[in-house]
Amino acid sequence: MADDLFKLNVDGKEVEVPKSYTLMQACEAAGAEIPRFCYHERLSVAGNCRMCLVEWEGAPKPIASCAQNVGDMRPNRDGSPPNIRTKGPYVEKARNGVMEFLLINHPLDCPICDQGGECDLQDQAVAYGRAGSRYEENKRAVEDKNMGPLVKTIMTRCIQCTRCVRFAAEVAGVEEIGMISRGESAEITTYLEKSLTSELSGNVIDLCPVGALTSKPYAFNARPWELRKTSSIDVMDAMGAAIRVDAKGDGVMRILPETNEEINEEWLSDKSRFVWDGLARQRLDRPYVRENGKLRPASWAEAFAAIKTALTKPADKIGAIAGDLIEVEQAKAALDLFRAMGVQNTDCRPAGAQYGTDGMRERYILNPTLAGVEEADALLLVGTNPRVEAAVWNARIRKAWLWADLKVGVIGEAADLTYKYAHLGTGADALAGAAAADFLKGAKRPMIVVGEGALCREDGAAVLSAAMKLANETGCVADGWAGFGVLHNAAGRVGALDVGFLPGEGGHATAEILGGHVDTVFLLGADEVDLSKLGNATVIYVGSHGDAGASRADIILPSAAYTEMAATYVNTEGRVQATSKAVQPKGEAREGWAIFRALSETMVKKLPYDSVDALREKLRANAVFTGIGYAPGAAGAEALKAVPEAGGSLSSAPFRRVVHDFYLTNPIARASKTMAECSALATALDTPVAAE
Repeated sequence: MADDLFKLNVDGKEVEVPKSYTLMQACEAAGAEIPRFCYHERLSVAGNCRMCLVEWEGAPKPIASCAQNVGDMRPNRDGSPPNIRTKGPYVEKARNGVMEFLLINHPLDCPICDQGGECDLQDQAVAYGRAGSRYEENKRAVEDKNMGPLVKTIMTRCIQCTRCVRFAAEVAGVEEIGMISRGESAEITTYLEKSLTSELSGNVIDLCPVGALTSKPYAFNARPWELRKTSSIDVMDAMGAAIRVDAKGDGVMRILPETNEEINEEWLSDKSRFVWDGLARQRLDRPYVRENGKLRPASWAEAFAAIKTALTKPADKIGAIAGDLIEVEQAKAALDLFRAMGVQNTDCRPAGAQYGTDGMRERYILNPTLAGVEEADALLLVGTNPRVEAAVWNARIRKAWLWADLKVGVIGEAADLTYKYAHLGTGADALAGAAAADFLKGAKRPMIVVGEGALCREDGAAVLSAAMKLANETGCVADGWAGFGVLHNAAGRVGALDVGFLPGEGGHATAEILGGHVDTVFLLGADEVDLSKLGNATVIYVGSHGDAGASRADIILPSAAYTEMAATYVNTEGRVQATSKAVQPKGEAREGWAIFRALSETMVKKLPYDSVDALREKLRANAVFTGIGYAPGAAGAEALKAVPEAGGSLSSAPFRRVVHDFYLTNPIARASKTMAECSALATALDTPVAAE
């Protein structure tokens, strides 16, 4: 092991680091601070800003520490470790010169630049810059580029660090940004002035160390020191990415990613980042009751009285459907009330879903975990397109494919996933074929991931059984490795399943509830459902936005959005997480659990908790909710060995996509002007253009 280590003397302090380290990493291991612009730990090394210069005693010139591998360094002539200095007049003069060159053409835009206050160039110019400029020529100007509705460009500020170029090519897998020309004419541009098409394009804003790439929707809205910063989690997909919600007054101004190595690393999808303007539009801020065919504003008391009248029907004529964004507390309170009333028609799954009813959690969570794909050497995707269902996880799959030789196989619709894969079939029958088994055989850590598109159809139970059988036969399930899982696309789904928001004894599932089998339907933020067959049923909608469910509703109860409450969610890995309250709920809106607690008194079925803490105490009776931030992972391996009954034969019908428009998958996104622009642009880019 000692052969893999290398000794250095950094500023008089001796350190021993792996030979694979760069000199910059070695200096930081010794506690030195190295400035940088082009270097980023998740991107390949470019070595083109030269800000990280250090002195290597005996070397003829300063060394760019980001591009120097310690394994390639020689010891001193007497055999002692090489001496590196990160401070002193020599290093200061070198960095001084680099900063002077960087600022030669950089405009003095700080007073009007959105990056002001959180700009690497500002910070490092203070630390390493000269007091005055010796440059008297005109500054060069560069034309701004069109990068679409999300990224604002002022390219005169660009210092050619190429972080955005490397991110687009390596992480996003969409080579649409590059550098053209040379010398003073060099500039970053998009391909033929085309808008960026990646679902991760907004990350270039965080990567840009200057103000060349900033957020277009956020432009001139606020300064960083005016914002309240709240750590929370994202609910736009089922990953539960770590985010920071920045608010000013009663409005959310922007959403940024926070680092969580196990989930999203430090990336965030464009929908999660830019959906914030939808939080203020088309909001339900007071109860409504339908009279004479029209909705009119009402008080909470009036709305509850109308609900009490609607619930005089027999219990078997009442149904409830939980939507994609439902939080665990609301699901628990609603379920407790419905069961107290004898209602068994409850469901949180899409119509036609064939999973979750057997109570085995390992059959509906992503057991290998999101980070586990980096340990896998073969991945089989069944009926899922992670690029639109979990965009940040798709980047992690690409990372494993690019750097760790992960081989990927797909059963389902062919699509551009940003990496090469073996297309093994389009329908469920391919699961039983030899190609799928051959693809996984021989892999040390194979992994099968099934999407909701494969489980929400008539042969869904057979698909689950066949996929689990294949997992057991090909070594996906072994000691210390649970390589089978389900990738969900709705943030509230796993939490509602864990609470038990499923049909009770003799109860109807989603398709039957919506198919006219009940007279009164509760929609708990359920908008992604087909409401056309409800007939004359009374619809009670509990939600935050005036979307499909609210337009069909007879009674509307306004609830808080995810940035307006401290609520529990469970991500697709089975990891319990919590949002934080960044702003107050709009108008008279209340948290979901509180609505059902108040309604329970009207129905004379009072729930046994008066506070959210008391409700969570009840939740903790379920072992799932006793810890937070923990994914069970390999602990589920033993349970996966029990393969469920097939329950029918596999169909050859192709798997259908679940997400038709990445940007408009929920009511908050559909209320967002930014998401509408992105959707329109994506549709236009997909439309083939005839050759002239």
